[in-house]
This record gives sequence, structure tokens and C-alpha cells, in this order.
Amino acid sequence: MSTWLSRRAVLAGLGAGVSACVLPSAARAAAAGFRPLKAALATADLLGSAKPDGARETAVWAYDGSVPGPLLRARTGERLRVRFENALEQESSVHWHGIRIDNAMDGVPGMTQQPVPPGGAFDYDFALAHPGTYWYHPHIRSAEQVARGLHGVLIVDETEPPQVDRDVLLVIDDWRLAPDGQLDAASFGNLHDAAHGGRLGNWMTVNGTSQPEIGLRAGERVRLRLVNVANARIFELDAAPLGAWVAALDGHGLNRSVPATDPVLLGPGQRADLFFDVPAGADLTLDDVSTGERIVAARFPVQGQTGDLPPRPPLEALALPRFAPEPDLASARRIELLMQGGAMGGLASAKLDGEELALRDLAQKGFVWAFNGNVGHMHDRLFEARRGETMAIEFVNDTSWPHAMHLHGHHFKVLTRDGKPAPDAGFRDTVLTGPQQRVGVAFVADNPGDWMLHCHMLEHQGAGMTASFRVA
Repeated sequence: MSTWLSRRAVLAGLGAGVSACVLPSAARAAAAGFRPLKAALATADLLGSAKPDGARETAVWAYDGSVPGPLLRARTGERLRVRFENALEQESSVHWHGIRIDNAMDGVPGMTQQPVPPGGAFDYDFALAHPGTYWYHPHIRSAEQVARGLHGVLIVDETEPPQVDRDVLLVIDDWRLAPDGQLDAASFGNLHDAAHGGRLGNWMTVNGTSQPEIGLRAGERVRLRLVNVANARIFELDAAPLGAWVAALDGHGLNRSVPATDPVLLGPGQRADLFFDVPAGADLTLDDVSTGERIVAARFPVQGQTGDLPPRPPLEALALPRFAPEPDLASARRIELLMQGGAMGGLASAKLDGEELALRDLAQKGFVWAFNGNVGHMHDRLFEARRGETMAIEFVNDTSWPHAMHLHGHHFKVLTRDGKPAPDAGFRDTVLTGPQQRVGVAFVADNPGDWMLHCHMLEHQGAGMTASFRVA
């Protein structure tokens, strides 16, 4: 049995639906001109049939009036031109999560651009050099704005994509709802959440509603794209009943596809591309088992019989592009990133903007986490790399909580867990690090500019788990 994606292997020591989006090949972002993308107030039917009689739809913030936001799709080699319009009462931006783009388009206020004020606009214009499944979201006040519904998916199609009959996207989220079905807005900025596992919700959606039904026909070959847009929840998606094979993680192809015999572990911000052939005779489900119970994420009613199928390669032979350069470990510069703080963490003090402050004083400012004794680590860069230099980072999680470490502008190669070869070795832009665990990664710093490295448990990010680095 494969254990490379299992929770036990990846997070050793961890204690503590919506209508289906089926992707026609013609649904692509415009190649010329700017496509408008507006963030504004909206409502969403998150509860679906569970909504009490007379209850209102949930008030959300949304891109172009929908949760998730519109699917943006283009081919490798095209440009994406988006004019972001901010109709909210808060500053905002758009970060293009996971995709390698020019630094000026990364969407990080205070680093790559100024925040977009209420009523303002910003033009994003960048080349799509690499295929994959990516997503977009704000990068200012992210913990609130993402939790209110501001997220969407960007798909960059391969030049020669694998032949499938269906391309199905599942955008998986959890929401913290009050008894009336509205967002529990009073708990935004809750320091208890920030110091523990982050803002965990009480209602799961897929593509913006609960337990969608996605009709399939027996014999079809399906590409299934999974995207975790939750603030903090780690999903464990049981794709074994589908007979699925995992071909890519975080938009980057694996060296070889692997059977999803164990639940696919997706931390916040992570994605996975799977393939499966639809069997005849029984309906299918994709279940989340992260809570110890089996919760249906999506249902797949199956119609018809398989009959005679045309010749096609076996699932294990399907491959998706690999594009990240191989790190040169022999010449790598090695650094350690020590994660500190949080509940039961024992952090006594840390530096904020160069000043050493006691934890009590930090907490009064909303900070409870540190990297290498620094809160935010924006006062001093974590490192400066020469363009083309290999950087090897060991994440040392000296806390009681998991962290999803996200690298901007690059993919790193996961190498080791607690000094042993990682069962989930491969290229990613976000890696889960369990409590009291050490995870070794390496990447070629070949994309110039100032970039962020941070925890994608968004409450952790907002409470101090951010760092910056420069490639020049």
C-alpha cells in the first residue's frame, strides 16, 4: 500500500458542496485585452437544501458575484490580462498562487505593489509559461477576505493535454457559519484561533455548495482537479474508491503517477490532479476523512455500461509536465527556518521591526508566532540569493501545530522529513510540516525579485509567520 500521501507519513505527530464545475475546453481566458475581475459584496447559497425555510442566502464577498470566483483558463504560452476592480470597503489585491510569474505581478501589497484602495483598480498582465492547476486570492487581510469568499481557480492547459472525456474541478472550502446561516464575522481576528490551528469552519462546501452531484457515464476517463481554498483546514480526500491515480501536486507533475490508495492530503493552498476511469454498476463519492468520520464532499451518479472502450494508455502511464529546475544539492546554501510560538509553544519574546518584545506585548499587537525569533521577518530578509543559486531550507516546526509553508515565485523540491527521505518527495509550492517535525526542501532561486515565504494557515500568517527573501 502506498503511504506517500498519508497523514501519518506527512504529519507524523499531529494531534491536534456547490454545483460541479465541469470544464469545457472552450472556457478560456481572453488572450487579448483585459478581463475585468471585480471584488464586491454578494450572496451565496452555501447551505443548499440544508437552508432553513425562510433563511436568507449567506452574505459573502465574491469575485464577479460568485463563490468560488470565475474560472480563469488559458493555454501555456498565452498571456493573462486581468483588470482587478475593488468594490469593497477594504484595501485588497490579487495573488496568483503557485504560478511562476514576474515579481511585479505577484499581488503582495507592500512588496510588489501598493494595495488597491476601495474604488481602485490594478492591471495584472503576465505570461503563462507553465501549465497546471493554480488559484487566486487576496494577499492583504487574507484571513478575513479569503474566509468571506474571495478565491477562484486559474487553469493553464498543457500544450498537449492528456486525453480525457471529462475535466472536473472541485474547489473545497470550509466556512464558519452562525446558526442563522450567515458568516460568523464576530470571530474574525480571534487571537485564540490564530494561536491554535487557525480559523476552522463548521460547514464544508465544494464549488460553493454542499455535496454537489456530478453525473458521469461508465467508461469515461476523468481528470479530477482538487483545490483546497480553506483558511486552515487540512482535508484528507479518499479517492481510493474511484480507483484514481495522482499525477500532479501544486500544478507540478510527479516523476511518476501513484495510486491514491491512501487519502489525498491537502493543506491550505495545496492542489492535486488525479485521473480515474468510471466503472459501471455503482455510484461513486469523494469523501473527506480528516475528522475521523466519513463526510461526503461530492457525489458522482454513474449512468450506462462501459461497453467496448477505445484503446488508451493505462492510468499509471499518464504524466503531467514537470518544469521546476533540479536543485544542485552539492553546492546549495543551507539555512534553517525555526517556527516558534502559538499555544503551548513556550515563546517568551521575539523581535518585531527590530525591537525585542515580550510575548504579552506581541499578543496585544496580534502576533503570537515567529520565524527564527522574528515576527513577520519583513524588517530583515530571511536570505538574499544569487540568481540561479540553489537554496536548501530546513523547516523546523518547534510548535504544537501543523503549518503549510508556501513559497512565492518558485516550486521547491521536498527532500526529507525528520532527516529521512520524504515519502511525499517531489516539487510543490506549499508543504505541510507537522508539530515537532523537520522538513527539508530545496529550490533554484532563478526568478528575480522580492518574494514571500509564509504559513498558509492564514491566521498564522497574519499573526507573524511571514518572511521575505530576495533573488538578484
